[in-house]
Amino acid sequence: MALAVIVSVLVLIILSLARVNVIIAILAAGLTAGVMNGQSIVDSLDLLVDGMGKQASVALSYILLGAFAVAITHSGITSILVGYLLRVLKDMRTLTVLVIAGVASLSQNVIPVHIAFIPILIPPLLQLFDRMKLDRRAVATALTFGLKAPYIMLPIGFGLLFHETIQESMETNGVTLSIGEIAQSLIIPGSGMIVGLLIAVFVTYRKKREPKESEAGHEIKFGDSLEQLKNTSFTYKHGLTLAAIIVTLFIQAYYENLVLAALAGLILMFIFKVVPFKSGDKVVADGIAMMGTIAFVMLISGGYANVLTETESVSALVDASSKYLGSNQPAIAFVLLLVGLVVTIGIGSSFATIPILAALFVPLCIGAGFSPMATAALIGTAGALGDAGSPASDSTLGPTSGLNADGRHHHIWDTCVPTFIHFNIPLFIFGWFASLML
Repeated sequence: MALAVIVSVLVLIILSLARVNVIIAILAAGLTAGVMNGQSIVDSLDLLVDGMGKQASVALSYILLGAFAVAITHSGITSILVGYLLRVLKDMRTLTVLVIAGVASLSQNVIPVHIAFIPILIPPLLQLFDRMKLDRRAVATALTFGLKAPYIMLPIGFGLLFHETIQESMETNGVTLSIGEIAQSLIIPGSGMIVGLLIAVFVTYRKKREPKESEAGHEIKFGDSLEQLKNTSFTYKHGLTLAAIIVTLFIQAYYENLVLAALAGLILMFIFKVVPFKSGDKVVADGIAMMGTIAFVMLISGGYANVLTETESVSALVDASSKYLGSNQPAIAFVLLLVGLVVTIGIGSSFATIPILAALFVPLCIGAGFSPMATAALIGTAGALGDAGSPASDSTLGPTSGLNADGRHHHIWDTCVPTFIHFNIPLFIFGWFASLML
């Protein structure tokens, strides 16, 4: 049973790196885990399908967000932003990436919209990136940084939900910590992501990169020519679009329901006649083209998580590892983080992984003499590990959905591999160090 997790994740990684479609790769990984745990192919598939329903709301919200993003682009308001950036940033590639990282960071805490801003902001900027010969892998790392680092370190917005999930999961298993203590325990691990971002921006992807050729039949046009963008002026229609965006953000923040927020924004764009009713079919179709893949991936990753949970594969992996470690804290911390990395790469969600990991980690950490804050650091880091770099994570799928709008950005090689290298490696090292220091 313990081996099933490792083998299934290896199947997922190898197939993804071989450029097999990520949906097929996750399906293969889920069926592998089920069969290795004694389930038949049919039973494994049933477990996978049963778990997909848990992600239905997320999948629907992504499709509606895609349609809303296309509607906003149709209004032309994004052309104003692109035109402004063209005038201000010009050929400042490094500053552009850092600005994107800053904007992305606001999406987790100050304006908690998570990935909702990406299909709205990034596609219109693609021609600017190509003009600058900016390496889109740098942009992918900047976006993933903004989607992940703030919720790890700051207990605000999605960060508060993440820290509360850690707190509640630890309390369920007999360890009590305040939100402030949990936030303090994650400062060191989160700092590793800052180091990773700086390496990506100033070292790895600093050089110019020629734009890729678009895949046939995949290109979606956004905006006007660069000269037209520079001269775009604000109109009444743009004001109505801003009103729809503000309403969407308010509904998402107040009701914490992304489906309702995206649907409201899309409806307002038609009511305000920013998008003609006759264009409705095209807007929705383009939205599905942009976000349909991420929606299906989230559905199937929920099924994969269900297979691992129902077959108790994760607990078997931890139990098997702990038998050989005794009370060696450095070795135990290393193995627990490695388990978190493997599990989260497969499941693709740090939030969903935390309760599973806490139930296994807390008894082991207490027995090995780890402090409560060190235990929190291990749980938080192990949950976050793999979120960047996972083919099934919205922290990678979100950036790809925006950067690949014109068919020139590969999900695995241009998003997952760069974010895995620059974020999971420093997260692992800094998290391991924090568990021994706290």
